[in-house]
Amino acid sequence: MALVTSLKPDPVHIAASRFGLGARPGDLSSLADNPRGFVIRQLSKPKLALLADPDLAPTDVLFRQQRTFDETIRRAREASIPASNNDAAAANSMPTVNSGSNMMDPKNPSSDKQQAQPKKDKRLEAKMFEREAEARFKLWSTTNTPFLERLVSFWMNHFTAAAGKNGFVTAAIGAFEREAIRPHILDKFENMLLAVEQHPVMLIYLDNQASVGPNSRAGINGSKGLNENLGREVLELHTLGVDGGYTQTDVTAFAKILTGWIYIEPYNDDLYGGRFTFAPNRHEPGDLTVLGKTYPEDGKQQGEAALRDFARHPSTARHIATKLARAFVSDQPPPTLVARLESAFIKSGGDLAVVTRVLVDAPESWSLPPDKIRSPDEFVVASLRAIDVPTEAPPLLNALNSLGAPLWRAPSPNGFPIDSRYWISPESINMRLDVAAQFAHLAKTNLPPDTLATAVLGSRLSAETKQAMARAESREQALALLLMAPEFQRR
Repeated sequence: MALVTSLKPDPVHIAASRFGLGARPGDLSSLADNPRGFVIRQLSKPKLALLADPDLAPTDVLFRQQRTFDETIRRAREASIPASNNDAAAANSMPTVNSGSNMMDPKNPSSDKQQAQPKKDKRLEAKMFEREAEARFKLWSTTNTPFLERLVSFWMNHFTAAAGKNGFVTAAIGAFEREAIRPHILDKFENMLLAVEQHPVMLIYLDNQASVGPNSRAGINGSKGLNENLGREVLELHTLGVDGGYTQTDVTAFAKILTGWIYIEPYNDDLYGGRFTFAPNRHEPGDLTVLGKTYPEDGKQQGEAALRDFARHPSTARHIATKLARAFVSDQPPPTLVARLESAFIKSGGDLAVVTRVLVDAPESWSLPPDKIRSPDEFVVASLRAIDVPTEAPPLLNALNSLGAPLWRAPSPNGFPIDSRYWISPESINMRLDVAAQFAHLAKTNLPPDTLATAVLGSRLSAETKQAMARAESREQALALLLMAPEFQRR
């Protein structure tokens, strides 16, 4: 079934899909009276974006647990004892997830067990990652504030950090989202920016833990030097944007300002290990100039002052406005929409609650046709909600792997593309067909396929999709056709 189609803007579907995660049975009818109000009301409930789960530990605890596990593995290797079974099980007992791309084969149920038990099994960080992922899948499939979750996903992709950098990042990538992103999605942008850049996961991912000021005490006496990764990505990706007006000189100076921003190694501190700290002996001394402004030497405050200025910079306003419009409304957003968001950002000092409200209130947000193809994560989550796919992590993580968008594993600090045209190659569409078939096999919904199609697509359900589902050879095939329908794939 081709994905190219023409759909008219419908306020109910815009609320459910453009600003939501996709409709569950019953959602469209409940939205019919006031779809815009449904979206706006969520903006008054920012605390519902927090993910409070007693089974999910904070970053510093995860780092110390990972340190203990790594030490157990090291001692076992030194003693020539296989580092699996007893020691690993003692550290944690949850199953891990296959890092490959194949999903469970419904025709061969044993393949699920085989894929859930790769040769290199029982790594603690993989189990922590899986636990975090499963909490998200459960939340996404059931939440009544889906717009807040869309905002979390947007900002998590904007401030990309990828699992796989090392065991600590893999273990705590979910905690990074819970601690640095979720509390700030409707906060001042500068507060989110500071939370992100001071988070241990980001400090590791962009190598600031290894950055030392050339003229600092540690730089003079040691072998480590300046690493510009964090400084460059803050300017290029997190704030001003690639055309934001900075130079290489600014990157180098800002990287020096950030020297000394590290986390306490859990190997050295059993109580505070894994927490952000400032190390004066690594910090480049002296005043430093970035974007024409000189920041006096003031320890950690020097970097915080620079970040707050970047957060309020006009280039940052334009960069964020453009990304929001492209991510939520259109791959080629109207200049009027971008200008309205940019103005709101500047006038409010980067108040994301104000900017987001402008996005929701903008006439373009409700009048433009739904031309964006759902990204892989949006497709997976919409499928969970539509046909009640179980939220166990392994098959869902493997589905995202298959679709080329593994959870929290973007290939670069740029994050995954927000231009939906990236996701509609023939190969990616074929993979979606495979995933749709797997989900149809796993679906728990008891509704007949035709009833379900009406419930989740409503007035958007086309005669072609109805006919294709009616001709399906089985219930599973009909459900798969629903998930692959053009009107389901677009938002």
